[in-house]
Amino acid sequence: MIIVIIGAQWGDEGKGKVVDLLADRFDIVARYQGGHNAGHSVYVGEKAFVLRLLPSGIIHEDKTCVLGNGMVIDPKAFFEEVDQMTEQGISITPERLKISSRAHLILPYHRALDHTSEERLGNEKVGTTLRGIGPAYEDKAGRRGIRVSDALVPELLKSRIERNLAEANRVIVLYGREPLRSDEIFDEISVLAERLRPFVTETTHFLSEAKKANKKILLEGAQATLLDVDHGTYPFVTSSNPTAGGAAVGAGIPPHHITGVLGIVRTYATRVGEGPFPTEMLDEEEETANLIRQRGNEYGSVTRRPRRCGWFDAVATRYAAELNGFDSVALTKLDVLDALEEIKVCIGYEIDGERIETFPAVSQDLEKIKPIYERLEGWKSETVGITKVEDLPTKARLYVEFLSNSIGVEIGLISTGPERDQTILSLNSVMESWFK
Repeated sequence: MIIVIIGAQWGDEGKGKVVDLLADRFDIVARYQGGHNAGHSVYVGEKAFVLRLLPSGIIHEDKTCVLGNGMVIDPKAFFEEVDQMTEQGISITPERLKISSRAHLILPYHRALDHTSEERLGNEKVGTTLRGIGPAYEDKAGRRGIRVSDALVPELLKSRIERNLAEANRVIVLYGREPLRSDEIFDEISVLAERLRPFVTETTHFLSEAKKANKKILLEGAQATLLDVDHGTYPFVTSSNPTAGGAAVGAGIPPHHITGVLGIVRTYATRVGEGPFPTEMLDEEEETANLIRQRGNEYGSVTRRPRRCGWFDAVATRYAAELNGFDSVALTKLDVLDALEEIKVCIGYEIDGERIETFPAVSQDLEKIKPIYERLEGWKSETVGITKVEDLPTKARLYVEFLSNSIGVEIGLISTGPERDQTILSLNSVMESWFK
């Protein structure tokens, strides 16, 4: 069994908790794209774990985790995270964690180029986390990237750093920054590469053998559908494919081996950084946005940037469901809405007086959208920690049913708080077939 977990909105839907919660049912948890620009927060009792590169399954001592070939890995950030997790009592060994030899590295000049790229774009900047993710993927697509396997050969690593830095420094200096030195970068990265060596594996073969042995594999991405470089709100997107199609490529798994796709959907929407956000709460709704931000702790796990908050967008989420082929949905943060008297759900768009019910490809169109809302009554009572559907307030159940009907997918899990046991695991017909 191979299941993919996909965020359905602009990220931060709570994938970390869901992966952590379901990891007990799997043998292997593999991450297939992205870098350390996105974080998962997982709460276990009194402990809070913030994961940037490591899959959420790493918290389970009996699970094997994989960083796939579709990722870009900053070796310095990787070992900072490993050391932090070790201090928190999580054992991270080469037996428990496998890193693809085909994954690409993020180097210091990528971070510098990320800064210059945002400066160059000015008012049209994307709003990246400035961690070098985009420039690393640019090098990958330009066939000048440095892969993990390359870094394990010192002569090759040295020559490629020198080659790439000669070009990168031209841009860095043009924007008034000090040029970087190839010898300093080599000295830093070569040491980290040696420390990385025991973890490096031919992960495509590893996962293939696991599949033959009937191991259960959970595939986890970063970011989410509407940030996909092909299918998201381009150009305000990430540099990789968080969608289900990207899972097969980024993990090195045949597409027909994937058993099912679980979409992660929040009961409202947020977005970090620049870009169109049709249902964003602005002006007279600013007080509601602040309330949701505080109740939902809507600040970036990595950057601590406050997230833009908005109402649930059924049009965008339905698009995500169609694109990824969601078999079931996990609905998160129901409890955040406990304080609201009225809840709005976007059920359609209006552009220049014309109603549309599909998600536009052009960001300029998204910026002109007037959302068409359905207004539902809030339940004004606490749902935190509820573990049975029948114990939810009637209006909360009606809200959940309305969202399910609006996106056309069954809801098999409802999160009622940040901790593992604050969950309604209803296991609808699809999820029962996965876990029987």
